[in-house]
This record gives sequence, C-alpha cells and structure tokens, in this order.
Amino acid sequence: MSTATAPVPPQAASPAAELAAQLAGKYMTFKLAEEVYGLEILKVREIIGLMDITRLPRSAGFVRGVINLRGKVIPVADLRVKFGMEACQATEQTVIIVVQCSIGGRNLTMGMLVDQVLEVLSIDAAHIEPPPALAEGTTDADFVLGVGKAGDRVIFLVDIGKVLGDGPIPTA
Repeated sequence: MSTATAPVPPQAASPAAELAAQLAGKYMTFKLAEEVYGLEILKVREIIGLMDITRLPRSAGFVRGVINLRGKVIPVADLRVKFGMEACQATEQTVIIVVQCSIGGRNLTMGMLVDQVLEVLSIDAAHIEPPPALAEGTTDADFVLGVGKAGDRVIFLVDIGKVLGDGPIPTA
C-alpha cells in the first residue's frame, strides 16, 4: 500500500485578492466634505493653491472653468459637484490637484478642485477591499476601484479617468 498523495494544485487567488494586489500602492488622499478619496500618486502632477478660475461658457456643470498655469490653459473640475454634492466653497485648505489621465484614448491634463489634501499613503493589498456590492441598479459607482483602510478611516480609491470622463457620475 502506497502512502504517496496526489499533488494539490495551487489555488487561484480570489478575485478580491487579485484586485487588492493590483491596487496596492501609493495614493494621494484628499477630502470632499467628510469623505476621503485616494488617487493613484502617479496620476498627480502637482498641487497648487486656489487661484482665479475663469468660467468656461456652456461647459458641463462640474467644470468650474480654466486656469492659466505657467502659460498652459487647464480645465478645472469641481469634484464635489461631479459627485452630486454642493459646490466647493473656498477655504484656506481648498486646493487644485493637477492630474494627468487618459480619457477617451487621449491624454488630458486637468485640475480637480478639492476641499483639502491630506497625505500620501502607501496602501498594501491586505488593506484594500473591493467596492461594496449594492443592490442591483441602485448606483453606478464603477469609478470606485476599491476601498482602502488606514486605521479607522475608509478611503475610496478612484479611477480619475472615469471620474473626469464625459457626463456626470450617475447617482441613485
């Protein structure tokens, strides 16, 4: 009688573990109202203080206007409006995060008006979960890639290309 056992095939990682491994990395965290969001640090070009924004006629409601940044005209989006919140009110912490992203197959430099930049966090796979599965058809939050955890904080990790793409983000 043989005591050899058949080799156990390696188990494939769960989809949640694969997602967490893909999303692990450094994120610029920022606040909109009381919510914290994370943006992949490689998409961030710079952070600038609030400056005069020239209104762009007939632009989407979330587009605040444009700024002249060292001779380059850059559109600025109010992320609070994009996310269905009240428009951003200027405070000492209000800043514009200048990002580089791909929208519709073309590279775009754009400013995002946010309430406050918090910090750059390194979030490892063990601290990232998939976005919560909500009831079918109640929301379209495919711009949320995952949910990071840092201490007792929850950080929504966002795909900035989907956030800044055409049209408003659908709400429930």
